[in-house]
Amino acid sequence: MAFDREDAKLAAGLLVAALAALAGYNAVRARRAIAARAYGRVMEIGGLRLHFIEAGSGMPLLLLHGNGSMAEDFKWSGIFDEAAKTYRVLAFDRPGFGRSSRSRRRWSAGDQADLIHAAVNRLGIEKYLVLGHSWGAWIALELARRHSPSVAGIVLVSGYYYPPPRLDLALAALPALPVIGTVFRHTLLPLLVRHAWPWAMGKIFQPAAIAGDFAALAKDVASRPSQLRAVCFESASMLGAALSRKASYRDIAVPTGILAGAGDRLFDAERDARRLHAEICGSLLEVIPDTGHMVHQSAPQAVVGMLHAIAGRHAMSERPRRRRLEPCAEEFEAGPASQRFQAGDK
Repeated sequence: MAFDREDAKLAAGLLVAALAALAGYNAVRARRAIAARAYGRVMEIGGLRLHFIEAGSGMPLLLLHGNGSMAEDFKWSGIFDEAAKTYRVLAFDRPGFGRSSRSRRRWSAGDQADLIHAAVNRLGIEKYLVLGHSWGAWIALELARRHSPSVAGIVLVSGYYYPPPRLDLALAALPALPVIGTVFRHTLLPLLVRHAWPWAMGKIFQPAAIAGDFAALAKDVASRPSQLRAVCFESASMLGAALSRKASYRDIAVPTGILAGAGDRLFDAERDARRLHAEICGSLLEVIPDTGHMVHQSAPQAVVGMLHAIAGRHAMSERPRRRRLEPCAEEFEAGPASQRFQAGDK
């Protein structure tokens, strides 16, 4: 039987109906995922809604998550609560992630650094530490470069500082395209992300064990169409964002700690970390064995240990003393890095 024009219209109508139903289903899941996160604070700034969670007192500490994640990433790792014993901790949903909105502008690492700096200034914060993971490490570097007088120190975890050409980053831009990309993000892509979630968790955590809290709690928020749009734009811009720094970070002049997982399967994080360590004079470096990209989840005590070390360096720099030259290469060891915080400590 021939496939005539009426059959084609029927097939097209069924396809549109199926996509509409799938988009509606994804929208319901997205609303439920966000409704479950109705806590923290929301600030209107720069034309955006900027969501953050806050706890503790002391020196302000800004926590900046990586691409595809959210502020709770640091809660689930235990770092947020542990750091709140010493610092005033503010963990942000970056633009387009979690409960924060994102306009259609480019939102480079520098743009986000300016936004975060303006937000904390509005809160009356003049001096702060920054801890950034993955894409958040770029923003930490930009804060140190653009707002150096306000930055007491930075801790960089699993950053992608010296990018080689990668086809996967260009392909990641496809769902961000107008019309076709929009339809894909609202229909099939959330389903594919949820289906591939176990594989993705293995990719970012291995060779360390997958953190159950993150794997279970992040999926529905991370697979929302609006968040996937931000993921696609940031994945596509990774190469350009790093190249815009001209692969040099010698102008970073604040206390800096660098951590990387020796087993990172997304890129050669150890190589990048050692190169960055050589460029930033006086920086501290720790490479965590048997750990992948999610160092802050797999080895939170190492991250907090580095944070305390950088805070200590800032405190020393504030004291009147005779000037001395800092070494330009120094290894750091916080202790048993693979040990997670005990349940009672979280």
